[in-house]
Amino acid sequence: MSENKKQTYLEREKDWRNGAIVYQVIVDRFAPAINIESKRHQYDYPKVLKNWSETPKPGQYDPNTRYHTHELEYWGGDLNSLYSRLDYIKSLGVDVLYLNPIVKSLSNHKYDASDYMEISPEYGTKEELKRLTDTLHQSGRKLILDGVFNHVGINSDLFQNAKDSKNPKHKWFDFNDKYPEGVRLWADVRSLPELNLENPEVQEYIYKGNDSVIKSYLRNGIDGWRLDVAFDIGYEYLKGITDSAHEEKPGSVIIGEIWNYPQKWLKSIDGVMNFTFREIIIRVLKGDISPNQANLFFNNVIESAGIESILKSWNLLDNHDVPRLKNLFKEQNDRKLAQVLQFTLPGSPNLYYGTELGMDGANDPMNRAPMRWDMLSESNPELVWTKKLVNMHKNERALKVGDYIPILSDKLIGFERKTDRVNDTVIVLINPTDKVVSDTILMPDSDLMSYTKFEYLLGNPVDTHFVAGFLNITLEPKSFIVVKPLTKVLKSYTAYKRI
Repeated sequence: MSENKKQTYLEREKDWRNGAIVYQVIVDRFAPAINIESKRHQYDYPKVLKNWSETPKPGQYDPNTRYHTHELEYWGGDLNSLYSRLDYIKSLGVDVLYLNPIVKSLSNHKYDASDYMEISPEYGTKEELKRLTDTLHQSGRKLILDGVFNHVGINSDLFQNAKDSKNPKHKWFDFNDKYPEGVRLWADVRSLPELNLENPEVQEYIYKGNDSVIKSYLRNGIDGWRLDVAFDIGYEYLKGITDSAHEEKPGSVIIGEIWNYPQKWLKSIDGVMNFTFREIIIRVLKGDISPNQANLFFNNVIESAGIESILKSWNLLDNHDVPRLKNLFKEQNDRKLAQVLQFTLPGSPNLYYGTELGMDGANDPMNRAPMRWDMLSESNPELVWTKKLVNMHKNERALKVGDYIPILSDKLIGFERKTDRVNDTVIVLINPTDKVVSDTILMPDSDLMSYTKFEYLLGNPVDTHFVAGFLNITLEPKSFIVVKPLTKVLKSYTAYKRI
């Protein structure tokens, strides 16, 4: 292998954005505030403070506030209570902590900014955010915030002042009498007026100016932004945001919430939340597409988008916008297959708080329940399994920074992760069906020697026969293997001695 190729993998390893373990937290729902009694005034009407043991339920639309009632129900978590649980997050092997929005806003979800430059008082202060950031950095970890720059909340001073046609901010929004509410709204949600990103003053405020929202938070220590509804922001302004972030803080990351096919979007941002991978995983495990189709689809996405961007993209199975994994797949075997793919496909595995403990929850707001600390136990099988996946991903170089080589099979999902070193090679084979599957597979890798035996990282050992690139294998229903070729000298000989 050329020196240039070897250098590629070394450079990938130096970049914290490649193959990182990301942990997502809603601050209000992660850990109850210790001083909740002294904070009750922060949850006055129209907000409601709930007990930690209660489960979120859908509410009714309130025309007075223009919010649904469940959007204004709080559980009382804050930055200090999150800080008190950093040891737990560290114990999971997390590289990056990603927080749902924390800026000043009325709702509990905080996708309705009232003031981008202030922390919501229920959550804490800028000083507490700085303490959190500094502590994460001291242990080699990163912090990413959720940026909502397509729209603001209806209570924002920006919007309230802009309603006056004589106000200089009037053109920051798209006011038009033809719209039902007289202004363009995000997804026609009455509490979320959209910003006019075409306006140069808005661009200066959000990302271009030295004191812009994007640059200010990066300057104060955060390591990147996850951009809400990035598909609404569009290619041009996403590129502007990414360039400004990199200008302010080289090596920072911009991840977009993109539900589209990733290829073109990854020319504008560093990575996407890879919903396309998520759809392939769900569809193949539910039997809606065949293993062969899944193999082709994974390969097409990676080839068209480019491996460098895919390594930085987030592999998610659940989050605050979709049902939790346990709600999606009732059978543990299906959940395990999904997670094996999440942690072995190219990209950064994105864990949603509580999934590692086996929390359940349907669509919003049920998927945003407070963290079930009562489920925390070292013997919790979901937690044991998650830690095993995290450790494997972190310890296997190919899983973090390796290329992707498809293994074409009609019956099995299969691929190889590969670097410049053959002993890094990881092979993944999955039988997503409810039948025993025997298959003969051609492995397109010249470095794999005939009669190779394998070291098992995950899965139960099975009989394999590998010769001249062909692998014969039988897998039980809903089973998988994650293996590496045994390249070490056993007595005096190994066929791998010169590759």
